[in-house]
Amino acid sequence: MSHTLMIKNMVCDRCKMTVLKVLKDLRFEVQSVELGKVVVAENKDYNYTDLEIELNELGFELIKESTEAIVEQIKIALIEDIEKGDADVILSEVAKKLGKNYSALSKTFSKQEGITLEKYLINLKIEKVKEYIQLQQLNFSEIAYSLNYKNSSHLAKQFKSVTGMSMTDYKALQKWDRKSIDQIV
Repeated sequence: MSHTLMIKNMVCDRCKMTVLKVLKDLRFEVQSVELGKVVVAENKDYNYTDLEIELNELGFELIKESTEAIVEQIKIALIEDIEKGDADVILSEVAKKLGKNYSALSKTFSKQEGITLEKYLINLKIEKVKEYIQLQQLNFSEIAYSLNYKNSSHLAKQFKSVTGMSMTDYKALQKWDRKSIDQIV
């Protein structure tokens, strides 16, 4: 038998490795690790209190409520789509992927996070734009294209709306004021 743990703020492969190390150090028998989700063998001797303390110290959190788990699944699905270059994220498709109704997911997300799902997605894209600007591998038009914006001026307006500065000003600052993905809300 197995037990599924939902873990908040697991947003990258390094997060998976870190959580896996904590679980192994605490002698959990891990069956699988995905972003936001770990499956362990059922065992009454596991110390979930120590696990929760260790995870919290590293910026992770065990999710105990179902609404928190749903919100975390939404975030992970969006982050994965953006990271794999699928910037044409259609929120209704994310809902289908999770096997849920879009309207219900949207309401749950907004209530839990205090921000709409659409605004969260925009914030994710803007952080990706900041990353691209910092890496200096793409020009603004290429960045807009890679994130599926209609054109670079649409991206420029959205960037300025979210950050308060133009992409050119951001690039010139060379002060990379980026948020980590798990801190976007």
